[in-house]
Amino acid sequence: MGSDAYYSGCEYENYQPHFLDTCFLCHRTLSHNNDIFMYRGNTPFCSQECRQEQIEMDEASEKRFKLSSSKRSKSVRQISETDTKKAVRTGTVAVA
Repeated sequence: MGSDAYYSGCEYENYQPHFLDTCFLCHRTLSHNNDIFMYRGNTPFCSQECRQEQIEMDEASEKRFKLSSSKRSKSVRQISETDTKKAVRTGTVAVA
């Protein structure tokens, strides 16, 4: 550990990187002199290409989730419809 880190009060073992230190997707170090491209509030990217790739991955993931949830609700609906189509006999029963 360097003496300058000791005197500044920053301990290397407890260092927590700032969320704007690296690109969320490719993990490149973000330069303080270059643009940082943000997405969904606090997700930083080094370029428009990295941000666009993340957007496309999120959209594909959401689409898969919507498809799977609609399939699940459709199967539940089919099960409940088959339960309601059961034949029920009504009438009077005479026991001797």
